[in-house]
Amino acid sequence: MAVMTGAQAWVQSMKHNGIDTLFGLPGVQMDYVFEALYHERNAIRVINARHEQGVAYMAYGYAESTGKPGAFMAVPGPGILNTCTAICTAQASNTPVVALTGQISRRNIGRGLGILHELSDQSAVFAPLTKGQLLVDHASKVPSAMNDAVTLALSGRCGPVLMQVPDDVTVETADVSMGTRGARIPDPIPDQKAVEQAAQWLAGAKKPLIIAGGGAFGAEKELLALAEALEAPVMMTRHARGTVSDRHYLAQTGMGGNLLWPEVDVVLAVGTRYMEGHAWGSDERMKTIRIEIDAMQAEKPARTDLTLITGAAAALAAIRAALPEQSRSSRQSELEAVKAAALKKISVLEPQKSWSDAIRAGLPDEGIVVADITQIGFYGWNGFPAYHPRGIIYPGFQDSLGYGYATSLGVKVANPDRPVVAICGDGGFMFTMPEMATAALHGINSIAIVFNDGGYGNVRRTQKMQFDGHYHGSDLKNPDFMTLAKSFGVLGLRSTSPAELTQHLQQAIAANSPALIEVPVGPMPSWQALMPRGRARK
Repeated sequence: MAVMTGAQAWVQSMKHNGIDTLFGLPGVQMDYVFEALYHERNAIRVINARHEQGVAYMAYGYAESTGKPGAFMAVPGPGILNTCTAICTAQASNTPVVALTGQISRRNIGRGLGILHELSDQSAVFAPLTKGQLLVDHASKVPSAMNDAVTLALSGRCGPVLMQVPDDVTVETADVSMGTRGARIPDPIPDQKAVEQAAQWLAGAKKPLIIAGGGAFGAEKELLALAEALEAPVMMTRHARGTVSDRHYLAQTGMGGNLLWPEVDVVLAVGTRYMEGHAWGSDERMKTIRIEIDAMQAEKPARTDLTLITGAAAALAAIRAALPEQSRSSRQSELEAVKAAALKKISVLEPQKSWSDAIRAGLPDEGIVVADITQIGFYGWNGFPAYHPRGIIYPGFQDSLGYGYATSLGVKVANPDRPVVAICGDGGFMFTMPEMATAALHGINSIAIVFNDGGYGNVRRTQKMQFDGHYHGSDLKNPDFMTLAKSFGVLGLRSTSPAELTQHLQQAIAANSPALIEVPVGPMPSWQALMPRGRARK
């Protein structure tokens, strides 16, 4: 036990839970917390930014690229509301983000008095966006709430959690104990009968397919061991790219999975919402097995033939152990042909392919790409090779336009020794463009590649193709990006060809400083028609 203020308890409980980086903006309800952070500045690095949305996206990038909790702090009311898009992005991606915010004084909560930054029910606002909402009513309870927030964010299907501490709690003094630090609750032990049934079906399959989603992160070793034992291709959703290196012949993109789908006889879906399999159809020739940590999610979008409610690593290892010894013929030639056919099918997308290839050529294998909602990012779902887990970051099903640059800063803070690139369009980049000031201030050496077509390209193409060129609300006025970069003290480069982009990317990596590479482009062809969406069976 130690006597401390609620603010001091909050900071000490962050340290206790291994949080060494906090993305945050100060403000009136957080004044005493930032004073406590000042005294622990050698233990917790505070990255302040230009907007609350920025710090929340940074926390998302930190967590998504590491699997560890990413924490941000904002004042209540308008401050925390500014983070909603980033929080729902974390929810869509099952990312352990801990959202820390203040509250008005305890005696005034819910009274509707018009107190500064008051919301009538802040917890209710965030209930649909988070796994849980914790409100602390006494300084002595701050550490246990922090422990609980981290545990909840990391356990089961990961996700964001909101923790609120009223301003009067931050200043009151109490005897405080840190308690047991937050950690992931152990996953359920796989049901042995279900494991044996899954092993039996997979052992008897002639054309098995494994679909891996983001829930397979942390189980890469077990995933590959089972896939190799079965000679089963692993189709990775865009969120799971890199769980098996694309250099391995068993690795397949969604396009490859779609090409294989008509002949698949047993599907094993691991840590995924299984939307692709549901959309592509099934019939009496196919058996479906699902590994899912969340029993409620396991029923969506449709029930499979067999479900194991547990974590990926435990289930995959158990199924591998239950497989009978058997010799399988290598499918390497067949599956490499499928990979080639899948790539050929999307290679007609030019200039997307050439620009994407240029980035891959200039980025070392260990580099991390944050793909914003832009034409090159869409192509990358199936066309950009991933060589390690968490090497390509997407915003889940939210497709949050403009998330990319600020997210890349959080990724870089978490991975200082690895090159980090944000692939952006000019429209999305400007959403969090002011965070170039944050990159310059804190020496966060992320590289933004901005494909500049002077508009919202996806919208403009739709307006041209579907609405007779009735362009409305899709044109943009941009700054001179080279002048903009210079004004922030950021390295600015302009690439006019794929070869030049590769060269400039390598130059920016070598400079080891924040950088912006502008790529002037024109309209690009539609990618939607080439996405594997339609039914392939029945």
